[in-house]
Amino acid sequence: MTTAFHWLFGDQLGPRFLAPDEQGPDCEAPVVMIEARSVFRRRRFHRAKAHLVLSAMRHRAAELGDRVHYVRAETYREGLRKAAGSAPVTVHHPTSRAALGLVRALDGVRILPARGFLVPQHDFRAWADGRGGKRLRQEDFYRWVRQDHDLLMDGAEPAGGRWNLDHDNREPPPEGARTLGAPAPYRPREDAVDDEVRHDLDHWERTGRVSFVGRDGPRLFPASRREALSALRRFVTHRLADFGPYEDAVLAADPVLSHSLLSSSLNLGLLDPLECVELAEQAWRDGAAPLNSVEGFVRQIAGWREYVWQLYWYFGEDYRHRNALGHRAALPEWFLELDADAVTARCLSTVLAQVRDTGWTHHIPRLMLLGSHALQRGWDPAEVTDWFHRCFVDGYDWVMLPNVVGMSQYADGGRMTTKPYTSGGAYLDRMSDFCGPCAYRPTVRVGEDACPFTAGYWAFLERHRGRLAGNPRMARAVRGLDRLRDLDALLAQEHGRGDGPP
Repeated sequence: MTTAFHWLFGDQLGPRFLAPDEQGPDCEAPVVMIEARSVFRRRRFHRAKAHLVLSAMRHRAAELGDRVHYVRAETYREGLRKAAGSAPVTVHHPTSRAALGLVRALDGVRILPARGFLVPQHDFRAWADGRGGKRLRQEDFYRWVRQDHDLLMDGAEPAGGRWNLDHDNREPPPEGARTLGAPAPYRPREDAVDDEVRHDLDHWERTGRVSFVGRDGPRLFPASRREALSALRRFVTHRLADFGPYEDAVLAADPVLSHSLLSSSLNLGLLDPLECVELAEQAWRDGAAPLNSVEGFVRQIAGWREYVWQLYWYFGEDYRHRNALGHRAALPEWFLELDADAVTARCLSTVLAQVRDTGWTHHIPRLMLLGSHALQRGWDPAEVTDWFHRCFVDGYDWVMLPNVVGMSQYADGGRMTTKPYTSGGAYLDRMSDFCGPCAYRPTVRVGEDACPFTAGYWAFLERHRGRLAGNPRMARAVRGLDRLRDLDALLAQEHGRGDGPP
């Protein structure tokens, strides 16, 4: 009997994806890995993201040695044909619908269950169907996962007596502080593999084979299992304790604060979510980190990350095309090119520069600055989703589709969240240090120094007044429109602003 090859995609790089159990490949199975240049030709990815993915794949191939057949080809089909010929192939359930469609269309490929997540897909479907597919709130799902995996539980009750410690984790940055003063996060050292990747990317760009956005400085994120474990241990040992209170805060000079920076390692498959949350829980039980910080971290992984993965598959392919607010505007060139220098608004300029230079910002700049601006300007949610997918080192189709369509752009009309997530300048002023030196004032709606987020917020509410007036969480804000004596001037101002850089 011919031994089946096992195909590892570029986001299946940890040991879990080769574990030889009843739902895994044979322990002697030869491994196939494929670099498909067509992936980079179809879309303009961030250069740092392309570097990270290729470096991680090549590091994994070096670890596997003679067991791996590493192929560089134009397409996945061509690469698989070169590596395996007509031999049978197994592969763990891919993380995108496009990749799943590809492997289903190939002869001789057997799909094994997904790995890298806490809840089997059939279990989630049973949970969601039991609710009629409606009111699939993250909080309910999170509690179920906690109970099912015995995470932060004291018997049948949540540790500390409360499921949700968000109230303790919404502190603005300390008054006058430029940084939190947290210990530095783990940063890897580049090696010969990185040199080779950078040489190849340079060559592809010079010859016109591909085009990237953003900058590729020294690699900032783990590209191997060893590096990822070092990053996890450093976070839990030195940074987790201060993570919770300021997880929603933003400081211009301290973009990482106490965040874990583990999302890219999780999404490459280098870390398993269970090992991350269990290590964090042990830190709390050992007295090394407070419960609110540990619960906030566990919520991000066992709650939100898991929830987004499950909804990506449960909602179906049509979810991609949801556009409940009818937003059709194209993304402007300055945003597509990450041209932070063209932007006057300090908050948006600073965060766009962070994306340009690193391919990463934490969740509040993503949601309440980048996403909120797109929502206020009425940009097409499908284009916004694609931008986030391409421009973030941790961005994948399954990650960004629910996060952007459902959470950030409210394009599903409330199927995933109960309200649009957007705000005026007052929230940004409270949670960040951006506004002080900015040319715009967060309290001003109309005029040369009008904050584009404050004006944009009211223009957004007016544009969707009919829909939002009936939303219990938005009704009060919508009623506030009637108290604005300068509303007509504000709307004329925002119409004239167009999509130029604010």
